[in-house]
Amino acid sequence: MKSIDTLRFGGQDVLPLIEGGKGVSVSTGFSAGHWAAAGGIGTISAVNADSYDQDGNPVPQIYHGRTRRERQQELIRYAIDGGIAQAKIARDISGGKGRINVNILWEMGGAEEVIIGILEGAPGLVHGVTCGAGMPYRLSDIAVRFGIPYYPIVSSGRAFNALWRRAYSKAPELLGGVVYEDPWRAGGHNGLSNTENPLSPEDPYPRVLELRRVMRNYGLGETPIIMAGGVWHLEEWQDWIGNPELGPIAFQFGTRPLLTQESPIPNAWKRRLLTLKKGDVYLNRFSPTGFYSSAVKNSFLSDLCDRSARQVPYSQETGDGYEASYGVGVRKREVFVPAADRPRIAEWEAAGFTEALRTPDDTLVFVTPESAREILADQTACMGCLSQCRFSNWTQKEPYTTGQKADPRSFCIQKTLQTISHIPPGADDDVVMDHNLMFGGTNAWRFGTDPFYANGFVPTVGQLVERILTGR
Repeated sequence: MKSIDTLRFGGQDVLPLIEGGKGVSVSTGFSAGHWAAAGGIGTISAVNADSYDQDGNPVPQIYHGRTRRERQQELIRYAIDGGIAQAKIARDISGGKGRINVNILWEMGGAEEVIIGILEGAPGLVHGVTCGAGMPYRLSDIAVRFGIPYYPIVSSGRAFNALWRRAYSKAPELLGGVVYEDPWRAGGHNGLSNTENPLSPEDPYPRVLELRRVMRNYGLGETPIIMAGGVWHLEEWQDWIGNPELGPIAFQFGTRPLLTQESPIPNAWKRRLLTLKKGDVYLNRFSPTGFYSSAVKNSFLSDLCDRSARQVPYSQETGDGYEASYGVGVRKREVFVPAADRPRIAEWEAAGFTEALRTPDDTLVFVTPESAREILADQTACMGCLSQCRFSNWTQKEPYTTGQKADPRSFCIQKTLQTISHIPPGADDDVVMDHNLMFGGTNAWRFGTDPFYANGFVPTVGQLVERILTGR
């Protein structure tokens, strides 16, 4: 296998192996510190990271504010405290080896306040800021303010071109690298455009080559590109390493670090990873962000699929194909649906899906009374974890509502990610795994076929990094 040389990041020569950021207590200071100690770049997620009490126990993120805006301010405080705590842990574990970056989602609620608060509260502990999930134009301004490198996450040369022309050209000296996150293969939220088919993955090489072409136009031929999404063995990327056409290349691993001894995810999650088959992870568009996301198929996603399938259009007035009367809600307010859909509605109601909820697209989705109560309770309890949320119709700009109907076809992402990473006491671990969102890259099925993990072997971060460097 072709060897891979160190690259210079943040003023230090390190292995061009980067731990991908995974939000809500999955990429922690513990995992990032060990990755950096192994010689690479560890990444702390600043998305609602855990903070701790005097006894070292995670502080429960409980919200007391009466309004969504008040609750968002609580969420921002939790996130800042958590990010500072994780940065300190990472520093202590790494012992000055490698680098420690912080990852922030631009579409996270209060993203700028959070990252600024962490950098102010953990001076000298963070060596770079990675940011994606949107178009983070002001990322370079934050980098300049604190004098640290920034690493935008893009899924195309066109996206980087827009960022450069609008903002990054003003701070080229701090651009530490550009993360190309494959929109078909990476775990979590992905940057598929409306012109790209989620069912037809494109070869990443031409797309990364185009990104390099754009970067060279701006004198960035030696700025590293970080390949993220679908990276498993370096031997599968031999044509990329040392390739003058691509220039300096580093590799980001988001899914593989999930299955390490230092990974903070519950053991039930780790066991589930070892059982996945090809096709068990897929792109879906249920996220309240509006982005596609890659997650493990389970009862949680099946319920969302089935919920959207139990859907019919409706109108407030009769005519134009809407002739059948139907009563919605407790007061049975009259709307009209196509007569051809009336038999389907009757079948759903007979099966227990008796509650019709309105969507922003003038459709009705049919759910059980229990599910309807949970959806409405979650929408009411919204704490503004996103800058804008389809599920609850929240936006962090006044008047703090999108003006659209809340969308019952989505879900509270903060609730499910907190639940799956902090299993409630007394709960059945496997049931929690099956009934919550479990992010993962589309290569996650390889845990079950890679001989490295034979007999349920779970490596340390150091063993994983060594494996990545030396091949099979």
